[in-house]
Amino acid sequence: MTERLSAGDPAPAFELTDADGNQVKLSDYAGRRVVVYFYPAAMTPGCTTQAIDFTASIGEFGAAGLDIIGISPDAPEKLARFRDKQNIAFPLLSDPEKQTLRAYGAFGEKKLYGKVVEGVIRSTFVVDVAADGTGTIEVAQYNVKATGHVNRLRRDLGF
Repeated sequence: MTERLSAGDPAPAFELTDADGNQVKLSDYAGRRVVVYFYPAAMTPGCTTQAIDFTASIGEFGAAGLDIIGISPDAPEKLARFRDKQNIAFPLLSDPEKQTLRAYGAFGEKKLYGKVVEGVIRSTFVVDVAADGTGTIEVAQYNVKATGHVNRLRRDLGF
């Protein structure tokens, strides 16, 4: 089983390609707090619901000092189509090798329709990124449900 992160743990650093082919690092958010969420696949029903919900709430997250990043194993080209089709207002990052997914404990065994399979574990983290670019996990949520998750996260964060 993949090791899971908890509040207070160091956040694994990453450098991944976004939907436009640019490199994005956790350290790019130095001095900020960022919601890093992992989802199985762009353009699927649950992942679309979650991305639309985050986009609809981006103003509230921003007002609370939080940026948003979505990460999946999808190729940048697919992420660009997903972003453009759904008007997603935050960066979508590609992790085809699943190194960042594994580092966050968001890839491994899970139950899907009663069967144990290996795949992306829908997970959300709030990371406090220090001025030096290192991050600390504030919130770690695993096996979240796509529907209603963003509202629950907002409630948990107090807005």
